[in-house]
Amino acid sequence: MFKRLALILALTLTSCSVFRPSIPTPKHEFRGVWIATVANIDWPKSGLDDIEKQKQDYLKILDFYNDLNFNAVIVQIRAAGDAFYPSQYAPWSRFLTGNEGVAPEPYYDPLQWMIQEAHTRGMEFHAWLNPYRATFDEKLEILSKDHDYNLHPDWMLKYGKKYYYNPGLPEVQQHLTNIMGEVVANYDVDAVHFDDYFYPYKITDETFEDTETYTKYAQPQQSLEDWRRSNIDSLVHKVHNTIKSTKPWVQFGISPFGVWKNKSTDPLGSDTKAGQTTYEDLYADPLLWMKMGWIDYLVPQVYWSMELPVASHKKIVDWWSKNSYNTNLYIGNGPYKIRNNSDKAWDKKKELPNQLRFARENSNVIGNVFFSAKSLMTDKEDVLKILKKKYYRNIALPPTSPLSKNKFHNEIIESHIEEKNGFLHFSIPSEERQNLRYALIYVAKKESKLSLENPDKLVAKIPLSDSGNFSFDSSGFKGKKLLALTFINNFGQESKPKIISLN
Repeated sequence: MFKRLALILALTLTSCSVFRPSIPTPKHEFRGVWIATVANIDWPKSGLDDIEKQKQDYLKILDFYNDLNFNAVIVQIRAAGDAFYPSQYAPWSRFLTGNEGVAPEPYYDPLQWMIQEAHTRGMEFHAWLNPYRATFDEKLEILSKDHDYNLHPDWMLKYGKKYYYNPGLPEVQQHLTNIMGEVVANYDVDAVHFDDYFYPYKITDETFEDTETYTKYAQPQQSLEDWRRSNIDSLVHKVHNTIKSTKPWVQFGISPFGVWKNKSTDPLGSDTKAGQTTYEDLYADPLLWMKMGWIDYLVPQVYWSMELPVASHKKIVDWWSKNSYNTNLYIGNGPYKIRNNSDKAWDKKKELPNQLRFARENSNVIGNVFFSAKSLMTDKEDVLKILKKKYYRNIALPPTSPLSKNKFHNEIIESHIEEKNGFLHFSIPSEERQNLRYALIYVAKKESKLSLENPDKLVAKIPLSDSGNFSFDSSGFKGKKLLALTFINNFGQESKPKIISLN
């Protein structure tokens, strides 16, 4: 009898572990993907492709991730001292047009178009710029005459096979700040984004020759390491101030290397054995940026598998969740490693889903970003099936910045409604229209079930045009009695609902 009971109990526990319920989808969750343009990693596939092919390839990426209910794209618009938009500070990128300094032909503004297409799909557009990398390789002869390598050779330092802007020069800091300011002022971006390239990753037997700059600009008794970190801090602070003084709703996000410090060099560090660290080797101090309120979100790049001994994904995510404050914390995941890495954990179809589950179980983590866009778009159907069914079946809204005050003050946005041929037609008076981005529609059978916090009830996120008019096909919601209409402003904040009866 006892054996039978033990067997039944064992089978029950086994079935529970196999059929673990999906973690509820949060209403606010950042779901982003990096679209890398350097060396044509993701887009465009070639700088020599004609514009129509480039556009179609970009739209394929957007539609793929829109179908997964992603809500943000992080697009690299400055790869190596160049630009994917008309700039007074940098030449056109060769990764876009095949030849550096040559504009698209026929001419158009790729950045303006990319932003518009993302917004049309209800996705945020984060402009990803690499500040310090000036060249990508040693092919200096292909650089435009307007490239900073040619205009300001005194700003450049060679390290390995690349040239970098010298972060210690005040004029470099101002120049890079101007570049970020130009993008924010001229384009309807939702955020400015830096990745992990600050001071370059260290190369054995190579020296970053900034001693002369250090001697000239360092404070008395300031070590070389602290001075280098202060240079990065200075740029981050200046860019933050420039963004917020120009368009306060535009966010500033940074994606550092995943390990701040190893515990072996600092008791406050993570239980890892990373060969290089953000603080000691790249001279970046994300903990300070969070403390000072200089960034709206942080995305540590935690590209390792869950149980990797030298750098466990679980341990690193747990460390960041306990050491982040005053900012939104998202996790950078590496689907590019799926069935393409010496770490055999990535051969399992549930490695990435398990990382998403772990993030959702941690209340301090409120989103994920995937590197890179093309990684899931081929031969990953088994992984995609899990993502669609268990993690991304519902719409989610990007989190608002903890640095932003609520601008809506619990207002209801008035709108005129007309029902015709199964469609609800809405129009927003001009005085109510300012700074509105999207309309959200929730449906339910009765008011007690119309919870705005339940993502199952959120059925549509509709971009708003300048006219303030939009329509919603309500014919597919037979049996639903009530509709709630809310609006999202440019800070990502939601208005109070207007309740509408469906006849």
